[in-house]
Amino acid sequence: MTVSANEGSSFRFGRRDALPGFSPTLGLTLFYLALLVLLPLSALVVSASGMRWHQALAYLATPRVISAFRVSFGISLAAALINGVAGLLVAWALVRYEFPGRRILDGIVDLPFALPTAVAGISLATLYGDTGWIGGLFAPFGIEIAYTRLGIFVALLFVGLPYVIRTVQPVLAELEVEAQEAALTLGATSRQIFRRVLWPPLVPALLTGIAMAFARGVGEYGSMIFIAGNRPGLSEIVPLLIVVKLEEFDYAGASVLAVAMLFASALILLAINLLQSWERRRHGG
Repeated sequence: MTVSANEGSSFRFGRRDALPGFSPTLGLTLFYLALLVLLPLSALVVSASGMRWHQALAYLATPRVISAFRVSFGISLAAALINGVAGLLVAWALVRYEFPGRRILDGIVDLPFALPTAVAGISLATLYGDTGWIGGLFAPFGIEIAYTRLGIFVALLFVGLPYVIRTVQPVLAELEVEAQEAALTLGATSRQIFRRVLWPPLVPALLTGIAMAFARGVGEYGSMIFIAGNRPGLSEIVPLLIVVKLEEFDYAGASVLAVAMLFASALILLAINLLQSWERRRHGG
């Protein structure tokens, strides 16, 4: 007896399961997302509507705001790209090699997830300050790390690296070593094996990890306020500028900045998702 696709779908959604049926599950999902995501974002957009379009655009075009966006997005992108390379190498070492302390190192990777951002910021500022263990090595050469854009870059490397590692690691674990060995026996070079066997399935995961690290960097606040220096036009980030506007009771301005961050982040993530889809189609995934 054959079952059509529609009959199979009806049976699948109509059968008894451990969880509630499709309708209550979907209803609960939509209610939960609307309550926690759509409602706050809608309130943010409504709050920003206190400014007219030309006023909002003029506000976003001020030198201080442009500089804050350049610092937040530019340094976040640079840190995410560097984390893409470093995260791939760390994930490769954790998956493909056995060495003493591997489990400990694998656990340390998750430390930025669990560590409070304020604690991370204080630790980084102390470590990379002019009198710190690392900052003190560069201070005699006139190189300042803490309280500069370089300090922001270091902090974003710290908070973003685990996203790349944890996204790439499962894909590396699923790659079959036999395929690489077969390519090697057929005379393929190490570069050819990496480019044709390893790279295609890694690209979507790597792009996802970079996107997550970038998104985290753009919205990072807790660890940044201690090491950024927060100097307008130099090392001021957008999240801090939003807090400054709230302290000045400029709620409309803070809302405009927040909405601009929201739309910019959404567009960048959409572009990365489209790039991932193109990469999968190009390699027949």
